Amino acid sequence: MSARKFASFLPPAVNDLRESTSISLAEKIQQIPILTPLHSQPIATACVHQGSGGTPLVLLHGFDSSMLEFSRLLPLLATHNETWLFDLLGFGFTERPSGLSFTPSSLKTHLYCCWKSLIEQPVILIGASMGGAAAIDFALTYPQAVEKLILINSLGYSSWLSIGKFLFPPFDYLAVEFWRQRKLQALTLGSLSGWDSYSLEALRCVCSHMEMPGWYEALSDFTKSGSYGDLEDKIPLLNTPTRILWGELDNDLGTEDARKFKQNIKNSQLIWLSNCGHTPHLEKPALTAQHILEFR
Repeated sequence: MSARKFASFLPPAVNDLRESTSISLAEKIQQIPILTPLHSQPIATACVHQGSGGTPLVLLHGFDSSMLEFSRLLPLLATHNETWLFDLLGFGFTERPSGLSFTPSSLKTHLYCCWKSLIEQPVILIGASMGGAAAIDFALTYPQAVEKLILINSLGYSSWLSIGKFLFPPFDYLAVEFWRQRKLQALTLGSLSGWDSYSLEALRCVCSHMEMPGWYEALSDFTKSGSYGDLEDKIPLLNTPTRILWGELDNDLGTEDARKFKQNIKNSQLIWLSNCGHTPHLEKPALTAQHILEFR
């Protein structure tokens, strides 16, 4: 096995990755300085750019995750299309400057500055789970930047993250620590219980970033902002052509939200993904890629 070549800013946990796709993606991650009105200094933003041709695809990860959740999807998309991965402000392997407020508004501003600096042409914006809510929010504010929208088991109606705005010290810290322990215990128990390697690698992909500096503070700050709890009333205002991909076995959000998106987004289509749960891009990457590429 050849020596792995990870950037120095990545935490030691990336060395635990096992699949060739996740290792390959981790080796490609770089931090690009992005100037924003949010901070006096550029924000070192985790980014991967791969492929060429077609309308650029931009993928946004879910809550407390990183671009590594797209490790199985990226090579399937980039073979046919220019593809960008960004870690949202306050998440993944993007820098978390002290004194910065981590809210849906600041995430949106930061993403716009990434788009303006690096792409500056209409894109197909793809969001999974919380990334779907971020994508909707972005498309509503910057419609000129988004040609089409793809939502993968998206947040927008279910607002469980919004309860975080009622947390105050020390319960905010305790809630984040409980969340961290829950994820790490799932990884440990999965290893001890003989989970299949495919599922274990998916867990590693959504845990590796938790050693990044400022993780506690940024996650707590974002959670206390109320997340995307106020997005529901804005969804019917969306005019962007939208494809809704939904795992029919989603035990996190259920399936009713998929029907709400289809009903309330004027120019939309709903595609059910069989034998998939909340993360089709990790569970059935080939099927997910097929429906994304067909929508170009």
